[in-house]
Amino acid sequence: MAKRGFSAAVLLLGFLSVSSVHADTLLSAPLNVTIREIEVNSAVVTWEILEGDPVIGFAITQQKKDVRMLRFIQEVNTTTRSCALWDLDEDTEYIVHVQSISMGGSSPPSEPVLFRTPKESEKLASKSPDEVTMEEVGQAAQLRAGELIIIVVVLIMWAGVIALFCRQYDIIKDNEPNNNKDKAKNSSECSTPEHPQGGLLRSNV
Repeated sequence: MAKRGFSAAVLLLGFLSVSSVHADTLLSAPLNVTIREIEVNSAVVTWEILEGDPVIGFAITQQKKDVRMLRFIQEVNTTTRSCALWDLDEDTEYIVHVQSISMGGSSPPSEPVLFRTPKESEKLASKSPDEVTMEEVGQAAQLRAGELIIIVVVLIMWAGVIALFCRQYDIIKDNEPNNNKDKAKNSSECSTPEHPQGGLLRSNV
């Protein structure tokens, strides 16, 4: 009788210890799952966890509504509470679940969150005229740099043309006195024709 009581006590303690370990390793599902920064082809999912949960990572399932194909995203050794969803299709509904990961396993999935990506035309229409993205700023800077390069090249070409013209002008100007001397010499020789025997021609009276 005493032996049976001892065995029952051992079984009860073993059950309590297993239950305690299971309770320690059981994680709560992530809370307040929210979709932010919804773009045409991307979005960001954020969530919260219960304080004290030994979370070392997360797992996300992403699925198009009414489509069975899933995308599974998992990351461990991180304390982040957000994840970017990329390569989405425009004007499409998606369903997202989030799970926490610990050393003992994964938590139950969170409540499903449904969101829809906008159309490209809707995004452009909702964009403020004064709103400038970093991509547009970079493109504008590239255009300005290209324009400056073209202007510098054109100025260098014009400077070369002007320098060549000035050089040719100086050469022509330097040769002009020599040409005048040659013309004056030729004109003097033609104004006093000489007699074949060296005397000047005289008229007979």
